[in-house]
Amino acid sequence: MIKRTLVIFIMLAVIGVESLLAQSEPWKAGILVDEFIYEEAPFPSCHAATIEETEKGLVAAWFGGTRERHPDVGIWVSRKEGDQWTTPVEVANGVQPDGSRLPTWNPVLYQVPEGDLLLFYKIGPKPSAWKGYMKSSKDGGMSWSAQEALPEGYIGPVKNKPVLLSNGHLLCPSSTEGDGWKVHFEITPDFGETWEKVGPVAKNGHDAIQPTVLQYGDGKLQVLHRSKSRAIVETWSEDQGKTWSPLAKTSLPNNNSGLDGVTLQDGRQLLVYNHVLPPDGEVKGPRTPLHVSVSEDGKTWYAALILEDSPISQYSYPSVIQTKDGMVHIVYTWRRERIKHVKVDPSQLELVKIEEGQWPESPGEAHRGK
Repeated sequence: MIKRTLVIFIMLAVIGVESLLAQSEPWKAGILVDEFIYEEAPFPSCHAATIEETEKGLVAAWFGGTRERHPDVGIWVSRKEGDQWTTPVEVANGVQPDGSRLPTWNPVLYQVPEGDLLLFYKIGPKPSAWKGYMKSSKDGGMSWSAQEALPEGYIGPVKNKPVLLSNGHLLCPSSTEGDGWKVHFEITPDFGETWEKVGPVAKNGHDAIQPTVLQYGDGKLQVLHRSKSRAIVETWSEDQGKTWSPLAKTSLPNNNSGLDGVTLQDGRQLLVYNHVLPPDGEVKGPRTPLHVSVSEDGKTWYAALILEDSPISQYSYPSVIQTKDGMVHIVYTWRRERIKHVKVDPSQLELVKIEEGQWPESPGEAHRGK
């Protein structure tokens, strides 16, 4: 009897502690794993992570080196084996034929269905002068092919993952910064063998880059972008990306920092971004906090999570996927020092409608996600 009473007491105590934690940390419902991919690395600075699911498990990549734009910056990869991430390994760099070196940028992973794992990245002194390259892996990121240059004028997906369309074509969201910020799309029907370009999208007064693609079925696509307009801007296509509407503001703020979204298996859209409105008159704001929102139609958004909330910047440049088991995986820059990985159960999200672009103060009368 005493033993049973003790067990019940311990159970109640645990429930009480969990309840207190939930009250002290709002906007955390649904988070199952919150971890660093590595604690130590041979580089002091990192940024622009990407994540993908392979038959062998999760793979993440990012660029790392002395600092962004430094010639020693390379592309690093880590794989999740069981509950542990492997030690980061450099798989690509900007070493030139003459022995000089240029920085690498913005890796993007894509798993070809029943095929290779593709790695897109850029090499160049700055975004306005970089060139696109790719590698492939047949063993889930353990080993990689030789580097292959993309056709002249193509850079592949600039930050966020490609999307496989119902016609079998791979749509790569891309952009350029050399002659003003412009958004375009690079389409390959054979996973990188041949390419065609669509765009640029009509700017309509907005400077935007780094698009992310959301799908609504029947060829309908919505693309959301980082911008200098103090808001996330969008463009829509009704014909699988052949034509696009002019850029327009959404109701969500943007701090001139990267974002990423994914269409969930239940049809909803999930977006990871800094819900930050820059100070009056400015186009750039702090890269903190880092938020997650959910929408059914791409117009009305519901607050879901705050992944990071600290006055210490940066928490930025997220990449998000949903794995076959239904879980959502997010990686992002943590203060330019490490890469964070968060696993989320989307069915446990507590959602609150975002009114007039303002993030709600607390979950309050939140309702569970689907």
